[in-house]
Amino acid sequence: MHYMMEWKLRTGFVGNAFEKFLGTGAPFEGVNMIGRYHAPGSVNGWILLETDDLSAVYKHAAEWAEFLDWTTTPVLNDEEAGIAASQVIKTTA
Repeated sequence: MHYMMEWKLRTGFVGNAFEKFLGTGAPFEGVNMIGRYHAPGSVNGWILLETDDLSAVYKHAAEWAEFLDWTTTPVLNDEEAGIAASQVIKTTA
């Protein structure tokens, strides 16, 4: 399953979060991290990942919870959404 995790740096913790990120590289065990993205000039970022282990998502969010507020959303790619949409069309036609 794919997930989009959005983070926002908490006020007052930017320096601490940067130090942790630069010191550790923010590994994300148990997932296939497709990409991690940072919005220049803001305190927001996103991680697109694939995993069947939802506990790995929870662990990573908890590890960074002191510094970041998280929103995690399951997402579908175009192919997956197309399959679901075609099934809806077949049942409503």
